[in-house]
Amino acid sequence: MDVDARKLRILQAIIEDYILSNTPVGSRTLSKTSGLGVSSATIRNEMADLTEMGYLMQPHVSAGRVPSEKAYRLYVTHLMPEGLTDAERERARTFFTSRIHDMEDLLAQGAEVISELTHYTALVLTPRQSDLKVSRVQLVPVGEGRALLVIVTDSGIIRDTVLRVSGRLDDTSLYTIGRMLSERLQGLTLRQVRELLYGYAAHSDADARVLSGIADLAGQMEKQTESDRVTVGGAHCILYYPEYAEVSRARAFMAELEDRDCLISLMRQCEGQPSVLIGAETGIPAFSDCSVITAPYRVGHGHTGAIGIIGPTRMPYAHMTELMTLLGEALSEMLS
Repeated sequence: MDVDARKLRILQAIIEDYILSNTPVGSRTLSKTSGLGVSSATIRNEMADLTEMGYLMQPHVSAGRVPSEKAYRLYVTHLMPEGLTDAERERARTFFTSRIHDMEDLLAQGAEVISELTHYTALVLTPRQSDLKVSRVQLVPVGEGRALLVIVTDSGIIRDTVLRVSGRLDDTSLYTIGRMLSERLQGLTLRQVRELLYGYAAHSDADARVLSGIADLAGQMEKQTESDRVTVGGAHCILYYPEYAEVSRARAFMAELEDRDCLISLMRQCEGQPSVLIGAETGIPAFSDCSVITAPYRVGHGHTGAIGIIGPTRMPYAHMTELMTLLGEALSEMLS
């Protein structure tokens, strides 16, 4: 790192002032409010050096300085203070866990809840589900000649449907069949289950409607989970920030949110660990003035997804980075 301690303190103060104010920071203002203990002239000289080094920019000749992407990267990597107080952590965890209860809630509501909590546009990427495996199969009688079929996967995803079954199958018989199938199918992928049971139905003495019903439901689940899915919440939140008051910039941002493949690719490159992408690091032109903060979450046995927020580069990184990590951990606890 090519910046001495005093320059680092001044740069940190400029970044944190600009995050709050969205106004170029001048040396006189900084000397009065930052508590740095150095004169306005000293700050002005250091700001000039930081500008030459590429950490600050000056929008106009007479204006103060604003941080560059290089400055934000330095801040995120080396200068961020602790983000949340204990009380803030508990409030965030309580708010989130009270609103998200299972995998289905995560897909339907997760992004909206994160957006509501952070006031940024939020993304939720589901775990890769092409290799989901069956954990158990249950058959529950719901009336004469009818049974509720339940398939549970190792990610916690559950699907059910009502089947018509032979009237000769009583409660004990259905339980026995469900237990037997669980033992045979546990650990198989949905595709393997489907193919195996279609074969059983054609050549087995067991109730063909039960076997075909399980195969059909497994096939439906496989089709629903064969592609990655990303959910967007709070797309409108970007409009609250003055950086996006210009219609063309807001329109470009909104248009990019419609490209789900692009968003999935963005989230996948951050998968597995907390991550901060700043400006051009996102690789998306419409997000060149944005930052993306992500955190992983885990579901079941080895399945990993990601949550994230998108907002202007003028973002409270310490607060939001810790918050997203906290939410990812809370999701992992609930869904695993």
